[in-house]
Amino acid sequence: MKVVYNSRHGGFSLSTEGIAAYAARKGITLYLEDSHYGLTVYWTVPADQRSGILRDDEWHTADMDARRKSNELYARMTLDDRSISRSDPELVAVVEAMGDAASGTHASLRIAEVETGKRWRIDEYDGAETVMTVDDYEWHIAD
Repeated sequence: MKVVYNSRHGGFSLSTEGIAAYAARKGITLYLEDSHYGLTVYWTVPADQRSGILRDDEWHTADMDARRKSNELYARMTLDDRSISRSDPELVAVVEAMGDAASGTHASLRIAEVETGKRWRIDEYDGAETVMTVDDYEWHIAD
């Protein structure tokens, strides 16, 4: 099995082109919008179908239930590269096809191969990641 990880300090991210390629492979239409924080938001629904999401000026006066509902809707209506499964075959295909062009700012995406049946996880330090299996750790036995 193949797993995508970030080999460089800075954190996992896909470039705008990488996200677009991933969305195309998944059959997802994206509606890009710049946020006032200088980030691009990758909406999966057009603007006229985003009811229930609080605007910034509404956020501070809304109660916790309204904020939680808004957050849940936002998560369902946007594509966030950090929420993509690192073993998603379409993500792997994008990174294989695009190489470094798939990597976002301060990222250097690579692919690790994990043997079938092996337990694995991604360890991270300061944004740099390593794909680890259970065999990569030194285990101690309690007395």
